[in-house]
Amino acid sequence: MAGRVFIAGAAGAIGWPLSRLLVADGWEVFGTTRSAEKAERLHAIGVISVIVDVFDAAALRAVVAAAKPSVVIHQLTDLPPGLDPAQMVEARQRNARIREEGTRNLVAAAIGAGAERLVAQSIAFAYAPGARPLAETTPLDRSYASVASLERQVLGAPMPGVVLRYGRLYGPGTGFDSGNGAPLHVDAAADAARRAMTRGQGVYNIAEDDGEVDSSRAKAELGWDAGFRI
Repeated sequence: MAGRVFIAGAAGAIGWPLSRLLVADGWEVFGTTRSAEKAERLHAIGVISVIVDVFDAAALRAVVAAAKPSVVIHQLTDLPPGLDPAQMVEARQRNARIREEGTRNLVAAAIGAGAERLVAQSIAFAYAPGARPLAETTPLDRSYASVASLERQVLGAPMPGVVLRYGRLYGPGTGFDSGNGAPLHVDAAADAARRAMTRGQGVYNIAEDDGEVDSSRAKAELGWDAGFRI
């Protein structure tokens, strides 16, 4: 076995292909979901599925402690299918709570369990206006306070932390067959998280080269390729 990993949001658009990759790589994968149906789906591919709510701090701490992972991965979101505009106002509020309170609970659980590394999902379209392509050193737009909170918490934890600023996702489970404005296929997003489990530290843009963001650091330090597909 490669080791133990705990994926929060293992049944999501990125969590699902990531779980498949890590099981195939020989990791013992613990994956969370809030759905019994999704827990069965995860179990079927070899994931030790855990039904838990990230906002239940005590329960989350207990399940992460029981898993004893060396790596904890944050892939939690709460978005409607196809980013349905009619549901996005409420979804943004839910996502903000996940990024702030949910991240706080997950980081605390990782520390309590003695994890050695944190990897977390962020976004590459939260930058303040600047010259393209935007690099990781470009400040975030102030309106993305919850994104900044997530990143601070992960990078401030007492262990190596990696923040992956993902582009606009497309592919299975996203509701989109293609993307624009820093597009990113979910398989390539999952592969970035897989690579960040064992190398790199700090913030990385993860998106295809369309002139919007600069992902050269991820290519150089993580060996990441936007063309990766399962």
